[in-house]
Amino acid sequence: MAALQRYDWVLAITTIAFCGSSFGNGANDVANAYATSVAARSLTMPQVGFLSMITEFVGAVALGKRVTGTIKNGIIDLDHFVGTPGVLMLVMGCAEVGSATWLLVATKLGFPVSTTQTVVGALVGAGIASQAQVTWEWTGGSVSQVAASWGIAPLLSACFSAILFATLKFFILERENSFEKALRAIPFYFAFTGAVLALFITIEAPSAPSLEELGAGTAVGIILGVFFGVLLFSYVFFVPYFHRVVVQNDVRVRPWHIPLGPLLWRDSTPLYFPSKGNSLVVDYYQSAHDKDEHDEDTPSKTSEPLKEHRDSPDPAEKKTVPDIHTGWRSIQFHQFRPRVALR
Repeated sequence: MAALQRYDWVLAITTIAFCGSSFGNGANDVANAYATSVAARSLTMPQVGFLSMITEFVGAVALGKRVTGTIKNGIIDLDHFVGTPGVLMLVMGCAEVGSATWLLVATKLGFPVSTTQTVVGALVGAGIASQAQVTWEWTGGSVSQVAASWGIAPLLSACFSAILFATLKFFILERENSFEKALRAIPFYFAFTGAVLALFITIEAPSAPSLEELGAGTAVGIILGVFFGVLLFSYVFFVPYFHRVVVQNDVRVRPWHIPLGPLLWRDSTPLYFPSKGNSLVVDYYQSAHDKDEHDEDTPSKTSEPLKEHRDSPDPAEKKTVPDIHTGWRSIQFHQFRPRVALR
């Protein structure tokens, strides 16, 4: 135990760098992932912050097994550090500090960089400096395959997005009643996304079998089951909610009304849960009435000379204009009368 205490400073610095790297990951990678949703005004910044906490955690726990194994074992040869665990600890700490520094600098400059590229590059640099063997050859999880994915992934994403937009443009946007067609097509996209995510989670979970061990029949069953389940849920619950909010522009509808489902198609929908009559809707008329009474009970300073002027025996000065109340504010026309010379 005393020997391990010599490396406490390495652990402390690495922990601080890890926190900085996580901060940079959220400020850069997560911002890249949700930038299109914010730009389309589908989500607000508070909603993005809440959803990103859930998606980042679930993604790391459910789908991060193989990526973690590649970063840990596939970049540099760890056998080089057998017998010198302190050097391995220092190498990993230097890689973490380097990746965190670049992430924070790139975020400050507004560069959309990848955390994966940053960590892999930092590990390669630390491995070269420590004279460890870097896995350059074309093997599973090697630097060559990781670097190739940096060029292949954008091309595949571009192809998928182009195909998706082309189908939307041809089958929905350029057709008559495009909005109704889009409303009917949204559940299919939800179902497709849910089916793909379910398959990946089933295969990539920490204790999940591989696709060969799972079998084609089981994989197809999972895909179809999740697809039709999400499709049914979207048609029954989401489509009525979306129609009520967007088409009917009902400002009373909130996300917690989604479980009402088909009831949202009705005109007399029970939108509010049982509660007191004045707990959800503010009585603005009552507040306006109370304000008017308060204004009448509290005479203004400008009306005091006018009151003395009304008590004058001159009949010409006895004619006064009554106050006109407009709900929120009392307008006194006699305050704007021109001054009359008293005899």
